[in-house]
Amino acid sequence: MNEVLQKLNNIGIVPVVVINKVEDAVPLAKALCAGGLPCAEVTFRTAAARDAIKAMTEACPEMVVGAGTVLNAEQVDAAVEAGATFIVSPGLNPKTVKYCQEKGVPITPGTSSPSDIEQAIELGLEVVKFFPAEQSGGLAKIKAMAAPYVNMKFMPTGGINAKNLNDYLSFPKIIACGGSWMVPAKLVDEGKFDEIERLTREAVQTMLGFEIKHVGINCENEDEANATSNALAHAFSFDIKNGNSSMFVGTAFEVMKKPYLGAKGHIAIGTNYMNRAIAYMENLGVEFDYETVKKNDKGGIKAIYMKDEIAGYAIHLVQK
Repeated sequence: MNEVLQKLNNIGIVPVVVINKVEDAVPLAKALCAGGLPCAEVTFRTAAARDAIKAMTEACPEMVVGAGTVLNAEQVDAAVEAGATFIVSPGLNPKTVKYCQEKGVPITPGTSSPSDIEQAIELGLEVVKFFPAEQSGGLAKIKAMAAPYVNMKFMPTGGINAKNLNDYLSFPKIIACGGSWMVPAKLVDEGKFDEIERLTREAVQTMLGFEIKHVGINCENEDEANATSNALAHAFSFDIKNGNSSMFVGTAFEVMKKPYLGAKGHIAIGTNYMNRAIAYMENLGVEFDYETVKKNDKGGIKAIYMKDEIAGYAIHLVQK
């Protein structure tokens, strides 16, 4: 997959923004980054779009900024010259797609039917927009179309919100979802960037779904582990599952039969999407110990530890 599209895949949500005033571009970009979404699709529906993209990319070079609602080669040129690194169009115009390919900029044209998908394949595309998503049949239609076109991936936009976001993202053929619920045009026009940051952070937390899965307790030996497990099981009426290196007491506690990572033990944090959680946390400056990676039978990461302890506890992510 193209490097830019892979970045969007790792981010998971692409805010679709309408900017009417250039002076709103930088505070909006900073609000999105602070909220955990360092990307934006700036729609070319307003006269401010080109200059807004330029302002955003200059002020926040870490952002992945693209242009949306691009309809022709002239708009492609304007967007790319302003700093856009990807192009999104509402429909599939072969002329515009070929022009983007000649310029080496990824484009995800809008599709909504098998005929559209076949045109996209003929043009050599590997990712398309599905638009308008909910009005065109939603996730059920994407799944139906993905069945015969096994190599095609989708970026649905239109009618996606906090309630249906994870339904879409849980389907592996979807690389990211476009949406505007965290950046409503009214809040942008009113300059309420603190509220946009809050809504963005809420969207990220909805997507990643961080929650404590269990606490690991380090014991010196198996006798101490047995005593600790029995005490916890007695107090909370939990079942004990005895393993080779640890004992699970219910699902809340993992009692280690000998000291493991963490001075005091470890805490497992579950997430809906491992790769997106890692990318999000690394963007915050968190470092991971990739030597601790455990993989599933498909080669995906199912667990990984952070490099640094917190309050004497090793912290690891685990795939829900």
